[in-house]
Order: sequence, then C-alpha cells, then structure tokens
Amino acid sequence: MRSDSIISNEDTAERRPVSRHLHTFWEAAGGHAPLLDAVRVHGIGERVSPFRVTDFATAAVGAAGAAVAELLLAATGELPPVRVDQRLTSLWFGVSLRPQGWKLPPIWDVVAGNYRARDRWIRLHTNAPHHREAALAVLGCAADAESVAQAVSRWDAGALETAIVERGGCAAMMYSRKEWAEHPQGRSVATEPLLHLRDATYATQGATGIAAHAWRPAKDRPLRGIRVLDLTRILAGPVATRFLAGLGAEVLRIDPYGWEEPNTVPDVVLGKRCARLNLKERADLDTLKRLLREADIVVHGYRADALAHLGFDAEQRRMLNPSLIDVSLDAYGWTGPWRERRGFDSLIQMSTGIAEAGMSVMGSDEPVSLPVQAIDHATGYLMATAAVRGLTTRLKHGVGIEARASLARTAAELQLRSEPMSEVVALAMDGPTDRALHVESTSWGPAVRLLPPLEIEGAPLAWSYPARALGSYEPQWLASNTDL
Repeated sequence: MRSDSIISNEDTAERRPVSRHLHTFWEAAGGHAPLLDAVRVHGIGERVSPFRVTDFATAAVGAAGAAVAELLLAATGELPPVRVDQRLTSLWFGVSLRPQGWKLPPIWDVVAGNYRARDRWIRLHTNAPHHREAALAVLGCAADAESVAQAVSRWDAGALETAIVERGGCAAMMYSRKEWAEHPQGRSVATEPLLHLRDATYATQGATGIAAHAWRPAKDRPLRGIRVLDLTRILAGPVATRFLAGLGAEVLRIDPYGWEEPNTVPDVVLGKRCARLNLKERADLDTLKRLLREADIVVHGYRADALAHLGFDAEQRRMLNPSLIDVSLDAYGWTGPWRERRGFDSLIQMSTGIAEAGMSVMGSDEPVSLPVQAIDHATGYLMATAAVRGLTTRLKHGVGIEARASLARTAAELQLRSEPMSEVVALAMDGPTDRALHVESTSWGPAVRLLPPLEIEGAPLAWSYPARALGSYEPQWLASNTDL
C-alpha cells in the first residue's frame, strides 16, 4: 500500500522550533544536534492530558525522521528536509487504521483494568490468556470485572502484585512519582541512559571481524534491501518495525503458534510478513538461527534472559552475524531487581507515578492514565531511530551496533504540563482529508489508514503489504525485496 502525500499545515499553523524532548531523544541515540536543523514541526491540536503527550510523541517521530535524513546524507551527501505533522502524530499514537464496515476488537480484556485494593490501587493486565489465568488463579474468582473487584478489595496491593507476578501474570500497584524515585527499581532506572548503545567493535570471540556489506540506501526508499527480523509483541517493538517497513525494509515477524493479539495486530503489522515458529522444536530453532544470520536488523522484546535461554544471547547473535543491528526492549529497565519483570505501558504508568500524578492533577478519585499508550509508541520510534542510526554507523564504519531501550526509562522523560490545560488546543478527530485514498485489504476486512505523520523529502513513508493475520506467511526471507 502506498499512502498519499501529507497535507501541509503551513497555512494553518506557524512552523515551530524543535522541542527539548527531540534533543533528548536524538542525543540518546547518538545523533549530532546540528542535524536537527532539518526537522520542522507543523500542525495544531494536542492530546488533553496533565502530561505533555503530544510534544513527547512529536519528538519521538521527529527523531526517527532525523535518523533517516542522516542516513541519506551519508549516502548522497544531501540532507533532506523532515516535516512532522503534530496532529497526525498524535492520531497515530492512538490507532492508525480505520475499518470500513467492521470494528476492531476492544483494546482491553474484560478483566483488565484498575482495581481498589485495601490500601491503594492496582492494575491488572490480562489481555493474554495466560496472564488472565494467572491473575484469576491468585484471586480465586470468576472472570468478570465485578468478581475481580470484590476479590482484589480483600488484598493489600503490594502483596497481590507480588503473588500475580510470581504466578507468571502481570500487575502493578500504583506508586507516586516520589515513591517510585525511592523504590529500588526506580533508583536503578534513574541511573540508566535513555538508550544503551555500543558498536560491535567490542570482543566477538572467534569472529574474524565485521562482515562487509555492499548495501547502500536508495534515495526514494531508504531501507530497500534491508532485512528486519521482528521478534516483538505488544506494542513498542511492532511500532518500531512498522516504521522500518514504511521505509522499504523487508520485515519478517515471528510469533509462536497459538499467539494472537486481536486488539493490536491489525494496526501494527502494516507492511510486514508474519510467520510462526515453535522454538521448542530443533528444526524451527535452526530456522530462527538462519534468519538471524541473514538479517540486517533484529528487533526483539523478549524479557532480558529469554533469548539467552534459547541459545541466542547478545554475544551469540553477534557471532552468528557480525554486522547485525541488534535492538532490544525491556519493560522495567536493564538493571535492578525488576530487570526481568514482564511489563506493559499501562503497568509502567502505574509503577512510575504517571497514573497517580494524573489522578492528582485532575482531582480524580481513581488513577488517570495517559490518553494513549504514549510510552509504548515513543519507545517504538526511539528504537527505530537507533536501528536507522545503526545502519548509518555500519555504512560509515563497517560495524553493527547494539541498542537497548526500556519503557520505564522512556517514561522518565515524560513531563507534566507547566501551563493550565484550559490553554490547550484540543486535538480534532480525524476526517476524510486525514486519510489515504487507498483501501487496504486487511485479513479482517477493508480499511483505510491515516496519512503518515512524517514526511522526508523524496522518501515518503509507504507500505507494500496490507495488514495480514499472524502466521499468514512462511518463515523465510524473500529472494529479493527490491520492489518494497
């Protein structure tokens, strides 16, 4: 699918300088500040929130655009202008897909949500069946919100969180920002960089050096010829790889048999081919090894130890593929006692004090989350920024890189508003002029997409595949992706 050109907002909104968030994201990815001169922000309208969600979103998309401009500068000697539409960016941080004659499933499972325990609030994340089963097993109740609320009310939040996590589920009690800053995991996250970065010149025992790579970016499709192995699930990782697909990369997503994400997959698998492997089977494990060896970029969101248990820790991945761009995600950070804990955007908001701050600012008697899963989306674009900058590093120096992001560390960058919310120009919902004319034939029915939030002069975001159900393709690379 190839989207229409972005509609300019220059007649309706004054061009604005880049934000502090953009400088922070770009510098975290190792970018040089002068390159941000190519980035311009347009458009009006913000997500209404006690936090600066729209600035945060615009900066994340802008950093990814700057990385693409830098890559093209390295290849062509010319730095293309980058335009970020603030309003479209805010909309993409929600859902980009507009079904025609059918509906997307609800975002949340019937049990998922915030519940009042004896002492404070707690959030249960139960979208995955095994996570729901873990929570219900601990609570010993039926799978409906009323029964869960009654059961949760008999627990202290901290004890319930611990019990559910130990059972393999996902839960987070609500902390204030001050409490999180004093928590052992909060203190650990505060010492981490926004992105952990290193290039592949570090020891790769037994390797003969970094493999030569003849690829060079095309001016109109900067990532044409690049293979991206997508080992990610909800939601930051899929956002990152969707962006890479829009630049022409061949993205192959791998999921286990039986795994589904009905409430997010139609939105995030745009431009990808999705296959399945059973990594408990030797033949499928060998297939993954081959895919890794032949990839340019791998993006993975497994817990910190998961790939290591399969025999693919960071050093082994580098041995398999010395020129690999290796980008990974963790929920609660890469150090500290919770470094291997499962987590999602909504849980991070509870743990890090975002939901409590929203509750306080809004004068609510229950947690107030962000209007969209902005931590997930922003982290996804930050990961994409690191991946594209990794290609620039490889193009210039012949080495791969490693980049590691975490939701908790990204959340630490989100700022409360300094001005009253009454001064915010609220985001107008999208209409026909905000949508591509092309009808996308998804696995679930016809749909249209919002116009892309980002324009890189001469290299528009465009996706070659419509959204297809998980497991629709074979786990193999294309013989050639020159048409992507």
